Amino acid sequence: MNFDEFTGEIQHRLELPDTGRTVRAIRATLMTLGERIPDGAARDLAASLPIEIKWYMTGAVVEHGQRFDWQEFLSRVSDREGDRTDKSEAAYHSRIIVDFVASQVPPSDFDQLRNQLPESGDDENWGKLFEVVDSGGWGDAQEAQTGGGPQPAAGPRTDSESTGVDGETEE
Repeated sequence: MNFDEFTGEIQHRLELPDTGRTVRAIRATLMTLGERIPDGAARDLAASLPIEIKWYMTGAVVEHGQRFDWQEFLSRVSDREGDRTDKSEAAYHSRIIVDFVASQVPPSDFDQLRNQLPESGDDENWGKLFEVVDSGGWGDAQEAQTGGGPQPAAGPRTDSESTGVDGETEE
């Protein structure tokens, strides 16, 4: 997958209006995640991503392995995204981006990411980052919510449903 395909898929999933906003969301999430996890884990996770995306987790990060909690993660992502992105929107963007990354990297590298982030029952729970992944991924459930994805089979049409090209009922 190349950079354009990666960003296009994220833009579609997040329903963002333009590529610039999409790239800011990806950069904010992956750069902040790269700051939180050790350098080796960031490199392993990023290895399967397009080089421009990989850079956000590796080259753009000054200090890997910083210790901060889920709330600080959201604050950093929100600040980096800009465009008046609040924490709840930053959380949603991060969950969707991490879910897509999970589909692009080897499972062992993704498991390594999960093992770097503590999970607990309180508000510092990094498990919140993986909610979309843990619910089965963006796939069919999200497509159905956004109007795409598998559609129910069409049954026989009734006379009231049968309309012509001009919108009038056919006889």
